[in-house]
Amino acid sequence: MSEHAPVAIVGAGIGGLVAALALIQKGFAVDVYEQAQELRELGAGLQLSANGTRILIALGLGEAVEKISCVPEGKEVRLYNTGQTWKLFDLGETSVEKYGAPYWMAHRGDLHRILVDAVEQARPGAIRLGHKLVSFEQSADLVTMRFDNGVTATAGALVGADGVHSAVRQVLFGDMPAEFLGVAAWRGLVPMERLPKHLQRLVGCNWVGPGGHIITYPLRGGKLLNFVAALERDNWAVDSWTERGTREECAADLVGWHADIQEIVRHIDIPYKWALLGREPLQQWAVGRVTLLGDACHPTLPMLAQGGNMAIEDGMVLARCLAGQGDVAIALKQFETARVERTSQIVRRSTKAAKRFHNPALADPVGAAAYVDREWTPEKIEARYGWLFEYDALETPLAAA
Repeated sequence: MSEHAPVAIVGAGIGGLVAALALIQKGFAVDVYEQAQELRELGAGLQLSANGTRILIALGLGEAVEKISCVPEGKEVRLYNTGQTWKLFDLGETSVEKYGAPYWMAHRGDLHRILVDAVEQARPGAIRLGHKLVSFEQSADLVTMRFDNGVTATAGALVGADGVHSAVRQVLFGDMPAEFLGVAAWRGLVPMERLPKHLQRLVGCNWVGPGGHIITYPLRGGKLLNFVAALERDNWAVDSWTERGTREECAADLVGWHADIQEIVRHIDIPYKWALLGREPLQQWAVGRVTLLGDACHPTLPMLAQGGNMAIEDGMVLARCLAGQGDVAIALKQFETARVERTSQIVRRSTKAAKRFHNPALADPVGAAAYVDREWTPEKIEARYGWLFEYDALETPLAAA
C-alpha cells in the first residue's frame, strides 16, 4: 500500500502483537485495543517450532526470545502407567539444520512481555488498555469502533485478534458459541530444583494413555517444568485459564499414572484447570475492511502445539498482504485465502491427534507398546510434523488479487 491505512487491532495477545509489530515495521500506523486494565503474565508453557521462531527472528526478536527460552534436547513418547519411553524426534540443532530455524520452549508470559515491549518501542502508546470493544460499523473508507469506556475510534482496517470469545467475530457473524470438546485440562509449573535428577532433563515428554495424555517440558533455561494433563470427561466445563484447583484434586484425576507423574503433581506450585473449547474452523474471516486472526477464527486443541504458532504465522502473513495491496478489502481476502486451508488442517489434525494420544489400545501394556511402535514410526512422525515446521510465512506465496 503506497499510503498505508491506519490499522486497529482488537486484542493484545500473541497474534495481535505479532501483527502489530510486523505492520509497524512495514510503515503502518497501528493501535492495539485491549480490554484488560493491565497486561499480566498469563498462561504457562508455549512450544515455538521453526514455523514460529523464524518469524520472531525476522522481526528482530530472536536474541531476546532465545534468552527467555529453553532449547530442548529432544522429545519423547512415554506410556502413562509403565513409563516405557520412545524417541519422538530431536530438537535443538536438528531443528535449525532440518527446518532452518530453532525449536524453543518458552513461558507464554515471557514471550508476551517481549512482544509488548517491542511494539511499544516501535510505536510508543500503540497499546491502549481498558478498551473493550462494544460495536463497530464500516463504510467504504473507514471502520468506526466504539468501546465500553465511551471512546470512539476509526481506522482503515480492523483486525479481530480477540480470542475464542471474539467480540469482532460476534459482530461479523453473530452468535457462534464455542463447544466443550470433551477434554478438560490441568496445568501448572514446577520449579525444577524440587524434582529428582532424572526428571530435570531438558526433554519434552508426551505421556499417552487411554482417555488422556500429559505434556511436560522445560522452560526458562531449565528452571521450570511445564505440566499439562488433558483428560477426557463430560462433566467439567470450567471456561477459564485461572480456575485454581488443588494438588489433591489433580492427583485424584491421575490415579494409575506413573510415579514420575505423581512426583511432578506433588510439586506443582498452583494447579489450574480449564475446559478445552473449540468450534469448526471458520472458512470466512474477512468482511470488507475487517478480518479475524488467531483463536478468533481457528481455536484448536493443543495436541500439535500449534495454537501460538498459528497466531504468529497469521500476524506475519496479514502484514505482508496489507503491505502488498492498495485495497484493504482485497488484502484481507488475500490473507484469508492464504491462511484458511492450513489453519483448518491444523485444527482438524489436532483433533485427530487427541484420538491417537488417548487411544483405548494404550490401556494394555503389551498392546500399548505395539500401538506406539506402530503409530510413532519415524515416517509417521515426519508426516505429522514436517509440514508444520517447514512452513515459511515470510515467503509463502500470496494469491494474486
